[in-house]
Amino acid sequence: MGLRLLRRILLPFAALVVAASLATIVMGRTHAASPSGAASPGVFLTAASSPSMKARLHTGYELFQTHCSFCHGELANGSTGIAPNLQGLGPGVVQLWLRTGWMPLKTPSAQPDNKPPSFNDTRIKDIALWVASLKKGGVGFAPKLHLHSASLSQGFSLFTLNCAPCHTITGAGDALADGYHAPPLHGVNRYEIYEAVRSGPQNMPQFGPKNITPAQLRDIIRYVITDIKHPVSPGGISLGGVGPVAEGFVGLFIGVGGCMLAAYWVGDRTERESEEDPGTGEGPESSREASHA
Repeated sequence: MGLRLLRRILLPFAALVVAASLATIVMGRTHAASPSGAASPGVFLTAASSPSMKARLHTGYELFQTHCSFCHGELANGSTGIAPNLQGLGPGVVQLWLRTGWMPLKTPSAQPDNKPPSFNDTRIKDIALWVASLKKGGVGFAPKLHLHSASLSQGFSLFTLNCAPCHTITGAGDALADGYHAPPLHGVNRYEIYEAVRSGPQNMPQFGPKNITPAQLRDIIRYVITDIKHPVSPGGISLGGVGPVAEGFVGLFIGVGGCMLAAYWVGDRTERESEEDPGTGEGPESSREASHA
């Protein structure tokens, strides 16, 4: 009886120990493989992916889980309902949001605002690559953009029609509805412009090749990185480049106000000189008498 009872107790316990050991070994191997470049959840990797790319994707995945997943979800699909779905965005858009300090937010409900970035350029690129990898075939940045044949004049016309209503004609950015704002364009590069136009982050419309052709997009990009980033001020003072309406008010108050003050000063000085000189204070009759004399 004692031996049978011992077997009934020991055999299930031994089986439980063996199962737990096997599970620990399997999980340990999986965890050990992850840092060497194994696919993180939701990442599409091909056999051609280099070990360095896999390592960067894994780093981007860990950074995203630590700093971004609370709002955007573990797979950046907006599953939490707090922040939008990021799947399908190109890496240039993610870089733009991280380089400007708009993300990550201090509090989930805060309005994105310009602040120093939370990561260096290498980590920003790693996060951007991982987000881009969530779409099959999405790993990588925008294609090479050769702008030597792009037209500045066409870019200005297209920018005025499609971009200036939100970003202003000078690219300084402006307030939108519901507390949102269009960001300034003075610090963006050509690839971030490309990704933003094609993917439409946040409130920005998505412009596909049927809306803005590749040639037209190159024209816009050349105009933004040339005239918007390096504006010319023929008058000598740019007044901050905030746009014609604000500059008109500055001209009105400073220019017209300065002229009025100058006119007042001249008139007041003339009146004081007339009071101090007795020859000029007796009116026009005394002047005529003096001329006859």
